[in-house]
Amino acid sequence: MTTSDAFTPQGQALLDAVGAAFARLRRRTMQAPVDPPVGRKDLKRNLVLNIVDEANEAATEMTVGRLADHLLVDPSVASRMVSDCISHGYLVRAASQQDGRRTVLHLTEEGIALLNHFRHQQRQAFEYITRDWPAAERLEFARLLLKYADSTAQLPAPGAGSRPPAR
Repeated sequence: MTTSDAFTPQGQALLDAVGAAFARLRRRTMQAPVDPPVGRKDLKRNLVLNIVDEANEAATEMTVGRLADHLLVDPSVASRMVSDCISHGYLVRAASQQDGRRTVLHLTEEGIALLNHFRHQQRQAFEYITRDWPAAERLEFARLLLKYADSTAQLPAPGAGSRPPAR
């Protein structure tokens, strides 16, 4: 598709289909056979651990409140998710180095290992789903998916209240 193709009816239909595709991706990717199978708790833990890991990589502190903002859930929901991860040894609470009144979240060695395990399962799912694709298409899709994910870093922070651009 070229830039001019995006303005054709076919191009518009393709772009309009992206939203439904995202919904199917989330739901159907979980059906891919991975070893061991992914459980319901794994999905929640994966979300929490990834957000804490992203904050760590960005050298920012992650609190339960910020986690709730990132997940778009009530703080009590985020608190329960964090408590689950702490009780299983994946996260620890620590005093903030910036403001000693705040408590921040850090991954433990077990949390890092579980996060790596989840990432291995996600790769298994990707390879299974794209197993019939030509290698060049598989790699090109992976490259474009990573580019898309990296572009999300330009989005406003959760709770910033930015409006979508006009069509």
